[in-house]
Amino acid sequence: MARAGLFDVPGNERRPPRCRRALRLDIEPQLQRPPGGRGAHAPREPGDGSRGGGRRPLRRCPRIELRKDHEQFAVLEGVVAPLDRENVDTDAIIPKQFLKSIHRTGFGPHCFDEWRYLDPGYIGIDPASRKLDSEFELNRTRYDGASILLTRENFGCGSSREHAPWALEQYGIRVLVGSSFADIFFNNCFKNGLLPITLPTEVIDRLFDEAAATKGYRLTIDLEKQVVVTPSGEAIACAARRLITGKTGDISNDNFGSIKPTLTVVDRLPQ
Repeated sequence: MARAGLFDVPGNERRPPRCRRALRLDIEPQLQRPPGGRGAHAPREPGDGSRGGGRRPLRRCPRIELRKDHEQFAVLEGVVAPLDRENVDTDAIIPKQFLKSIHRTGFGPHCFDEWRYLDPGYIGIDPASRKLDSEFELNRTRYDGASILLTRENFGCGSSREHAPWALEQYGIRVLVGSSFADIFFNNCFKNGLLPITLPTEVIDRLFDEAAATKGYRLTIDLEKQVVVTPSGEAIACAARRLITGKTGDISNDNFGSIKPTLTVVDRLPQ
């Protein structure tokens, strides 16, 4: 067959026709409207020929302001609850199953949930129906109504969720006193009505000993004098933040809780 040339393709065979210009064909011309005036530009397209004419106008998210509904104080005296644990993370402060709530309230009963209760907790379960763990420090009656939480180093580590300060504040804590705090948690406290105060480790150790030996142990936080006062009258210079308003050099000791978004942090007081 090769000799017979059966597979030879002649050079003059017909080729497919070239693409031609498409013709307009009106299937039902009786339905066509009469021609009208043309617009200056194509619909939903900008006049300068650039792209993006069909996009929606940019809408900014509403400005989020810091909470201003916290009770203000210049001097706070309260019962101290010691939490003698290091590296307490935000998952321990408020477990992840309670983060599904769409509301910003209701976290107080679940603060330290996995430590306070013997059974697992979930959204919708009445905390009054659950069994408390009597071995957990904060469940002891001597610490009822505590507004000052004494902590160890690196408190608030872990994720950056703001639910942790919400839970502590709704539990009744107003001031945290410890040797160190996680950076993100430290800043979140000021946005949510909590005052974290750092003191030297040796001072924290002594406060833990005094709180364990004295029932109803109380501390006084004086923002005006920037000190922590013990029951014996000892005034400890604290590292509580001082706030500065928008004006240069205009330093004020405004009551904590009236924090506005314009406030800026300045240097801590010397130990």
